[in-house]
Amino acid sequence: QVQLVESGGGLVQAGGSLRLSCAASGRTFSSRTMGWFRQPPGKEREFVAAISWSGGNIYYSDSVKGRFTISRDNAKNTVILQLNSLKPEDTGVYYCAAARSGVAGTPRSIADFGSWGQGTQVTVSS
Repeated sequence: QVQLVESGGGLVQAGGSLRLSCAASGRTFSSRTMGWFRQPPGKEREFVAAISWSGGNIYYSDSVKGRFTISRDNAKNTVILQLNSLKPEDTGVYYCAAARSGVAGTPRSIADFGSWGQGTQVTVSS
């Protein structure tokens, strides 16, 4: 099991930037694909970005590609999501998640991720 704690959310104007961090604990962190999801107000949780255990495979949703960057530091048990050129539609609660043990490929489904943080609020004003 991996325990996750997000931080770095806040209120920012459109066009601004935020840096979200996810601190992980658990022996298997470095072997898991890690992802970020978000839940806009009144909507379902959606995939944002993910990074494989080695960092060699990184993928994004079309809505954030070119604006957000995911990275990880296995030595520090940390996953970072850099949010640039923010838009009001990026508003929501952002969740860090660890893929279930044994999940391969490029997971994007909520069901593929078994450990979740408590979430951090990102609000982008127009």
